[in-house]
Amino acid sequence: MQPRWKLLAAGWALVLAGSELAYLVQTSGGVEVRDIRIDTETGERLSALLYVPPSATPESPAPAVLAIHGYINSRETQSGFAIELARRGYVVLALDQTGHGFSGGRAMSQGFGGPAGLAYLRGLPFVDVDNIGLEGHSMGGWAVLAAATAFPDGYRSMVLVGSATGPGFAAAGSPTYPRNLGVVFSRYDEFSQLMWGVRDASSITYSDKLKSVFGVEGDVVAGQAYGSVPEGTARWLAVPNTTHPGEHISRQAIGYAVHWLDTTLEGEHELAVTDQVWYWKEAGTLIALLGGLALLLGALDLLLSLPRFAAAAQTGVGTVERVSGRWWLTLAATAVIPAVTYFPFTGWGSALAANAILPQGVTNQILVWALGTALLSLPVLWLVRGAREEHIADKVLVALGAVGCLYLAVTVADRVFTTDLRIWVVALKPMAPHHVPLFLAYLVPFTAFFYVVHTAMHRTLSLRAAGPWAHYATGMVATAGGFAVMLAGLYAYLFSAGHLPGVWGINALFAVIAIQFKPVLAATGVISVFAWRRTNGALTGALICGLLVTWYIIAGQATHV
Repeated sequence: MQPRWKLLAAGWALVLAGSELAYLVQTSGGVEVRDIRIDTETGERLSALLYVPPSATPESPAPAVLAIHGYINSRETQSGFAIELARRGYVVLALDQTGHGFSGGRAMSQGFGGPAGLAYLRGLPFVDVDNIGLEGHSMGGWAVLAAATAFPDGYRSMVLVGSATGPGFAAAGSPTYPRNLGVVFSRYDEFSQLMWGVRDASSITYSDKLKSVFGVEGDVVAGQAYGSVPEGTARWLAVPNTTHPGEHISRQAIGYAVHWLDTTLEGEHELAVTDQVWYWKEAGTLIALLGGLALLLGALDLLLSLPRFAAAAQTGVGTVERVSGRWWLTLAATAVIPAVTYFPFTGWGSALAANAILPQGVTNQILVWALGTALLSLPVLWLVRGAREEHIADKVLVALGAVGCLYLAVTVADRVFTTDLRIWVVALKPMAPHHVPLFLAYLVPFTAFFYVVHTAMHRTLSLRAAGPWAHYATGMVATAGGFAVMLAGLYAYLFSAGHLPGVWGINALFAVIAIQFKPVLAATGVISVFAWRRTNGALTGALICGLLVTWYIIAGQATHV
């Protein structure tokens, strides 16, 4: 058998081409992007991306913006804001919050990392310390509010995107605090009750909390300027037509944030807010992400074509002779059950609090859902017998080799291009050293989930006479079809009613998290079928999915202990 390398080569080409495109966009106009670390007073190390335009020099200091992401995101999700601000001459520090991304510490500690970020920014010799703005999305808004509290005279203006003043997580707002406040809050924001005390985000102009911050008795008028910039009492509301997570990739939301900072700070370049290029970076990282999937599959294909692993390479043999009513019912149940159990099981998972062994609270809730779903699939393995897995050691090695090749590509993108592989909030990035013990702790249960559910899928749905496209379509529907339908229903309700349904334990945080489940589970369906067609078993695909998804979750979640 000749080694098969073409898919692997195509994957590498896409990763490199997409990463180069992303790099060219984020450095357009001569901007330099630096991957930096900031040591806090308590000994924790925070990570950030520093965008430095060529106009920023010690001889001619530039205005600057501290930009901070929301909960269970990372510094790269602020790239749309950072790219557009840097193009306009702002120095931008896009910070990983404490316990997020590459930053150490515990999530939500030390003012979410905001005060340390602002102190670092103010210490740069090429920053105009009299022209510093703060921008935070969601929980990142609380981080910049913490920075404003720590340095009340250390900033000039602030824009909260999908966020709000306290109390609870940040200081309460008033007509004079924070200084020169812009609020960008989307028409369909899922967190309107938490942030501004209104059930529907479209009702934010009626919010008593917002009125008190704006210092008005009547309803706030979107687009109308209030107060005085020189006195620090300016207020402004903008309502983009998107959702809470959609603000990361909304030309409107990014344009509104840029407009407010342009209005309240001095020294930026003149560019229309509609002049935006950040979305080409998203296109580049998407190309790289798709290339990463191709690279992973190509590495697996190449390894299985080598003489060393010839014994593990077997053509997948279907277990079902033909499509029938029973087959359709099985497919529907396989797709629906994980989606139906998602909100109840993750809700019950809150009882598994973050601890020294499993220190990521949200990951623990996802883990409870995964194990609960696997338990529901176990009877299928007992009732529908299949061939025993053989050549287990070889299958483990090829799975490790394939994922290792993908990890190398992600590391190259990070080190050479200062980018990751992503679309929106779905991202593959290297793990920080402190993630390694977490990865090992969560790997076994997540891999067990994939082995059980994928074995059940192949034993009940794999058609003997079907071609590859039918197999892949079946795998994607079985793994992600139920989430696709559930999300379509949830967001159709949100767009029509103005809020999410208040039944079955549905909550805003896990509704937003579920958006990632659809592409991630669809990818695991493709990987599982690809591996099954080449090994005639579920083990190799399950190992790859366990390694990949555990890595994906650990690197992207918040660490609470």
